[in-house]
Amino acid sequence: MFTRKTLNLPNINLSYLEWNQGKKPVLLLHGLADHALVWSSLGEELQQNYHIIAPDLRGHGESDKPKTGYFSQDIINDLEALMNHLNWSCAHIIGHSWTGKLAPIWATQHPQRFKTMVLVDPFYINKIPRWSKFTFPFFYKVLPFLKVTGTFNSYEEAENLARTLKQYQGWSDLQKQVFQESLESAENGKVKSKFVLQARNEIFEDVMLNAGLTQLLEIPTLFIKPEKGLNRTEFQLKPYKTYLKNLEIKEVPGNHWAFLVEPESFNQTVKKYLDFY
Repeated sequence: MFTRKTLNLPNINLSYLEWNQGKKPVLLLHGLADHALVWSSLGEELQQNYHIIAPDLRGHGESDKPKTGYFSQDIINDLEALMNHLNWSCAHIIGHSWTGKLAPIWATQHPQRFKTMVLVDPFYINKIPRWSKFTFPFFYKVLPFLKVTGTFNSYEEAENLARTLKQYQGWSDLQKQVFQESLESAENGKVKSKFVLQARNEIFEDVMLNAGLTQLLEIPTLFIKPEKGLNRTEFQLKPYKTYLKNLEIKEVPGNHWAFLVEPESFNQTVKKYLDFY
């Protein structure tokens, strides 16, 4: 139901998926170590009335993987170029996890790009002290969503691990397809993640050491709060309520990857919000 296209920029080739039946622009931004196909269920749900673009962000999926250049401004520059290529002046922009933090940074710089903003269980909107960088290697080892990055001796080994992770609970056809799309062949019959370590390192540093909300934003914003997601306390929600002056919070079933584990409820929540605008 979608087509894959490539935008050739001066310093990077950016791969993206497109659902192009409707006319209202929607930009879907995946989280760290994911890729555009995580949005396939939502794309199918919205496609009749919306023109939907879901890029593989640099370092992910089918897009290029330079040795460096994964900080917020690098990603924002790619997205600005993508919107210019599409002749979009503004769009409904949806970000999950890491890009749920990136989106407010982008919105602070270029609020005119946002018709609405949808933040799906954003990852840590505040910042930690710079000296805390020494703890990052520990997080790289223990964060569950990073366990399926790297190289595996076989596809079966990788799948057995994936089936234990939250984003693949239930192992539906959608989840299986998303997982398979995250891998590529490696030497000696092995398989490896398409997500690269240099992207992990720079993105993680950027997302932990820089605040995502620093000034008031008037953009209509939907905060999607999964029942078993990251943002469960009033303390975590306080920055969003403080800085986002046109904020609506909706709770949905599922975990951090609600669009994979409970897609029907998630899709209807997003559709209802976008249709209002």
